Amino acid sequence: MRKLILAAASIAALTFVGPASAQSPIVLKFSHVVAADTPKGKAADKFKELAEKYTAGKVKVEIYPNSTLYKDKEELEALQLGAVQMLAPSNSKFGPIGIREFEVFDLPYILPDLKALRKVTDGPLGAKLLKLLDSKGMTGLAYWDNGFKQMSANKKLLAPSDYKGLKFRIQSSKVLEAQFRALGSIPQVMAFSDVYQALQTGVVDGQENTWSNIYTQKMNEVQKYATVTNHGYIGYVVIVNKKFWDGLPADIRDELTKAMKEATEFGNGQSAKDNEDALAAIQKAGKTEIVTLTPEQDEAMRKAMMPVYKDVAARVGQPLIDDFLKETGRGPMN
Repeated sequence: MRKLILAAASIAALTFVGPASAQSPIVLKFSHVVAADTPKGKAADKFKELAEKYTAGKVKVEIYPNSTLYKDKEELEALQLGAVQMLAPSNSKFGPIGIREFEVFDLPYILPDLKALRKVTDGPLGAKLLKLLDSKGMTGLAYWDNGFKQMSANKKLLAPSDYKGLKFRIQSSKVLEAQFRALGSIPQVMAFSDVYQALQTGVVDGQENTWSNIYTQKMNEVQKYATVTNHGYIGYVVIVNKKFWDGLPADIRDELTKAMKEATEFGNGQSAKDNEDALAAIQKAGKTEIVTLTPEQDEAMRKAMMPVYKDVAARVGQPLIDDFLKETGRGPMN
């Protein structure tokens, strides 16, 4: 696969036309792993529309959704090698390449609501995290929402004990691994595009995701139960190949920055509605029973996951966790 990525990067280098010649537009390939009809997919499409409009066609944005170009494990390397120019990977994806700080977003119950999230992403803490990407040949442009995660399985999940022994698909994140081990589950790292089949065939018993991802990937068709937990958050960092970005003419870069800002506002405004609509569609389909926890059951889940904070403090950084909790005003038991 690395050879294929290198070959694609070589072709990209040959076809890249520098400072917006009148003959050929600058091609910006934007790859992502979710369906087009999701918060991320819609924001990406909006960016394409605005980028091409504001640059008067000097930039052509090619969107590759649903892992049609690269899967989870391949896309970051593809961007670093220049085979693709833009991605919007989830926060979890940066840990395996050495930027573990982004895994702070994976801590259970650390984000109570979108207002607290905005305090982080729109403030100095969010900017500080984006700056860490520079050393990896990436430039961070924006934070995009997907939403809050729910638990699903073919077993009703009401108490921490219900998770014991179940195999749960996770993204590659040591924090998520610690989360499910705290519940007595067996975490299984797996590409997003492989989850439906793994659930269908019993390779894994359950998974955690937002309603929009569950519905657009048809996971609800192969999961009997979904529990409303809102225990975690899925968000994305829009990144661009740093060499490509820095090499753009200043006026083109300014217009793309403007397009990204507006696409971010659009996409983040869509995410809550998309998740509400997806939940309604899942309920209407009738294949998955939606389970709501009592306050006592919710408190038991929070208590069961508290050890995760201590388990990953050395990896993520205790000062960062403290800064995050200060901004959000939230801990696992608050």
